[in-house]
Amino acid sequence: MHNHNGRFQAVVFDFGGVLIDWDPRHLYRKLFNGDDQAVERFLQEINFFEWNLKQDAGRSFEEAVAEACQRYPQHCELIRAYDERYDESISGPIWPTVEVLREVKQAGYPLYALSNWPDGKWQRTRPRFEFFDWFDDIVISGEVGLAKPDPEIFRLLVKRIGYAPASCLYIDDAPHNIVVAEGLGFQAHHFETAGKLKAVLKELGIL
Repeated sequence: MHNHNGRFQAVVFDFGGVLIDWDPRHLYRKLFNGDDQAVERFLQEINFFEWNLKQDAGRSFEEAVAEACQRYPQHCELIRAYDERYDESISGPIWPTVEVLREVKQAGYPLYALSNWPDGKWQRTRPRFEFFDWFDDIVISGEVGLAKPDPEIFRLLVKRIGYAPASCLYIDDAPHNIVVAEGLGFQAHHFETAGKLKAVLKELGIL
């Protein structure tokens, strides 16, 4: 490990939308024969993202599917499909960001991750992508029973990694998570593209 005399001692990444292209639309586009508007109507009708956040925070899929099927019996098959064909909601890594991650690792920084991910689904996905092994520690919402943007999961991360937030750069694509991280003292970057991220890392002296 290099000795970093700069202000940063560690870099923390979010996964979905930053390093992993997860989107339920990848799966539902197939189930709606490519009709994007029908997909959007369905996701809105069942409040998909709100429903899914409860799994991120630790609710089991069994319970989640049962609850949603009771509420939207006409969509039960489609709801169950997300549980059964979850792997199809991940199209793969976001390779340009994986390259930036590799450079940060090569520069000698400890890498951490803070990700909203239902526990069982994380277990399935972890073996799929080798770069998960580059991280020194990974905090997964479903494993700890807390989900972003709850400040408690950020505090848990701080305890686990042992670095002061001010000495960490936190990278996430969701603006509300950035706000919480900054409120707790992290320097944070709102991720849009790997190119912009790389420029920021150079500006901060990390790369």
